[in-house]
Amino acid sequence: MRTLAITQNMTLDGCVEMLDSWSDPTVEFDPTADNTELVAENRRHQDRCDAVLLGRQTFEDFRGFWPNQTGEVADFLDRVDKYVVTGTLTDPGWQNTHLIGTDDPVAAIRELKEQPGSDIVVTGSITLCHSLIRAGLVDEYRLFGYPVVQGRGRRLFPDGFTLPRMALRDMKSFPGGITYTCHTPS
Repeated sequence: MRTLAITQNMTLDGCVEMLDSWSDPTVEFDPTADNTELVAENRRHQDRCDAVLLGRQTFEDFRGFWPNQTGEVADFLDRVDKYVVTGTLTDPGWQNTHLIGTDDPVAAIRELKEQPGSDIVVTGSITLCHSLIRAGLVDEYRLFGYPVVQGRGRRLFPDGFTLPRMALRDMKSFPGGITYTCHTPS
């Protein structure tokens, strides 16, 4: 069975909805820091992933930005299989994109997990993440913490929702102040 991993950038106060520019993908968070290790960690995640799962809004944001960029991340997103949960898109307009209808996306994603392949990664797509968490489909939570407090915005875990105890599987810190933790439901 494939691993379904949620990968999110988040603030110290737990926000994953980026309302301020604390995590611009085109610039380093701390321009004075050596982010070699952070780049290597992201590359390690890309090497384990052959499918990206997105909600419609995040997909449209990605489609409007990444095809116009160059570099390793842009190349990865161009070639990887992208699965988009949508009730409105009919033509994704980006190669290697597959549409998942909104009738029963949880069942479709369960089937996708059963297919041969590597990791399926969800990023952004907060509403979709909430559905996957509630359905118990998430195998790993890969969280990159940014040393800022935003004070507002949606969080990864919906209000009032509790998960069983989580096990810490990996933890790293990077020179620019960003941290990485990986947790699995135990």
